[in-house]
Amino acid sequence: MSRRLVNITLDNLEDLPRRCRQCVFWELDPVSGERAVKSGDPGLEKEAWISGTLLEWGSCGKIVYVDGVPAGFVLYSPPLYSPRSVAFPTSPVSADAVLLMTAHIVQEFSGGGLGRMLIQGVAKDLTRRGVKAIEAFGDLKWEEPSCVVPAEYLLSVGFKTVRPHLRFPRLRLELKTAVSWREDVEVALERLLGSMSPERALRPV
Repeated sequence: MSRRLVNITLDNLEDLPRRCRQCVFWELDPVSGERAVKSGDPGLEKEAWISGTLLEWGSCGKIVYVDGVPAGFVLYSPPLYSPRSVAFPTSPVSADAVLLMTAHIVQEFSGGGLGRMLIQGVAKDLTRRGVKAIEAFGDLKWEEPSCVVPAEYLLSVGFKTVRPHLRFPRLRLELKTAVSWREDVEVALERLLGSMSPERALRPV
């Protein structure tokens, strides 16, 4: 089973679930979002948001494919690009963080570690770009797929609560931990290679 993680672009936007392609919950403020739905073209607003964010800020989402089939995705951006974020009771998102807006795993692929893979991909991307942390609003009463990520999922992949709430706590993942983890891996590899003799290291398998 092959797994592949790619950046969301206008070319693969169609691979998002139809419901998510037509959703502008995070991308527009509540009034503009309602207007877009009534006009019947929320998909165009989504496309415009992706296009503008890619041009102005850079990569803002990832899709994971399993054997070529789209199995899940995640969207993220600076809070400035997500008007809906200020409507949450635990806002605002910290100035040094990027907002993880939403994430979704297709039901048939759930439980296979794809959620963790998506977050690791986001963490790697943002660490390279000098971002210090990822924050997200979690839903403590999540029961079915929605625009807000289950708090339980965020906690399971390393987020910590920074602003408690009965329904929508704000959670945070420090990216320096991702950097230190990478450094630890590099140190371990150096020790492993250093303990091997040149003959053994180069011996054909």
